[in-house]
Amino acid sequence: MKKLLIVLIGLAFTSCSYLGGDVTTSVNDQHPDFEKNKEIAQKFIDLHFVEDWEAQAELVHEDLDWSPPMYGSENYGKAEHVEAMKMYQQMFDNIKFEADYWLPGVDPETGMRDGSVRTYGTWTGVHTESGKEWALKSYHPMAFKDGKIIGGGDYFDFGGFMASFQ
Repeated sequence: MKKLLIVLIGLAFTSCSYLGGDVTTSVNDQHPDFEKNKEIAQKFIDLHFVEDWEAQAELVHEDLDWSPPMYGSENYGKAEHVEAMKMYQQMFDNIKFEADYWLPGVDPETGMRDGSVRTYGTWTGVHTESGKEWALKSYHPMAFKDGKIIGGGDYFDFGGFMASFQ
């Protein structure tokens, strides 16, 4: 039994090496654009704090493909995303985002790191109409092209969030 276990462990390491090289190296290798793209993503989110949708729009690629958080909604482009940013900045004050994680993304077809960025965290702010403070957990992936955000989405309970102000 002990020999079988040793053989199985050896096969696992051999197959991992065969499929993609040294496992520890491939897991720890960072895509060369990740840090630069992470800075752009952080700047994009930080601009919500000062409600500067125009500067945010400059960080968004013309061919944006964004997934909004509303149930059943279709992806939209840059113009619609800019309008959504304006809406949030009109509806809320003191917008902040506290990231729990900034993580590298992967190409869904290859599973390899592709320079994209993912973040999990909590948004906080004040609803301008009611004065109600809020906190909202969310997830945001972002893909990049030519130093701009070209894809991604907002993942949180939009319906429950908006209903909480009524």
